[in-house]
Amino acid sequence: MEWINYHHLLYFWLVAREGGLVAAGKVLHLSHPTLSAQVHSLEHQLGEKLFTKVGRKLALTDAGKVVFRYADEIFSLGRDMVDTIKGRSGQPLRLTVGIADVVPKLVVRRLLQPALGLSEPVRLVCYEDSFENLLAGLALQTFDFVISDAPVPTGSLVRAFTHLLCESGVSFFGTKALVKAHRSAFPGSLNGAPVLLPIENLTLRRSLNQWFDLHHIKPRIVGEFEDSALLKAFGADGAGLFPAPSTIQDEVVAQYRVERLGEAKGVTERFYAISAERRLKHPGFVAISAAARE
Repeated sequence: MEWINYHHLLYFWLVAREGGLVAAGKVLHLSHPTLSAQVHSLEHQLGEKLFTKVGRKLALTDAGKVVFRYADEIFSLGRDMVDTIKGRSGQPLRLTVGIADVVPKLVVRRLLQPALGLSEPVRLVCYEDSFENLLAGLALQTFDFVISDAPVPTGSLVRAFTHLLCESGVSFFGTKALVKAHRSAFPGSLNGAPVLLPIENLTLRRSLNQWFDLHHIKPRIVGEFEDSALLKAFGADGAGLFPAPSTIQDEVVAQYRVERLGEAKGVTERFYAISAERRLKHPGFVAISAAARE
């Protein structure tokens, strides 16, 4: 059996992950020539070029992309082994989650809470960014999984798997005065009513647009927001009626001191976990997934 040199593989993987020899050299405290020689040794052993020059930068060849995916899995398993051993020795088990910036924070809190209720200690580390940046980070093993309101797009270059966590209806909320003024004949009462909506390119906005068309409703759009927390903050100030997942209606009412007007029947929000592995075995994710299904 021909054995691969895992030191060479690690150096190649870090060069690809960090985006170049200089950046990887800083992580490893190795010189540019030393790293370059290690990568060339791996290329010689495999009989394939793994990088090609694009301007001043290095880009993975097709063979390099295949090797990088395998290296990802190899070093991910190594990280899992260390995490498992640390967990058995009493150290907190680290759960690193990327959160798409469009997902309501109240939903995120509800979804992640079960991971903190395990008998073994878990250290939850959360990062927020755009879905596109999080997918790139997932490919580099930055996260155990990503929470998103959309599945991995068809044709994505990132090898990732989509797990449906939960789905929820959508309701409209507003201040007591606004709800009182538009409670009669809902949802028709939304025609001409001041509303706050997600921006056009978001999944929920597209669903709401279809629902408005279906019911022949033309609301008066007062504001459009990418950040759902900011949308709710304006709603709490009385700027307009606003949508939020029905599953967190109690939290929305309590936190923003608003009232529920009614549910947009037929509109559904779905929330997904995106992972680099087909089956996630992390105890924190298992707890999150089981609780979400309930």
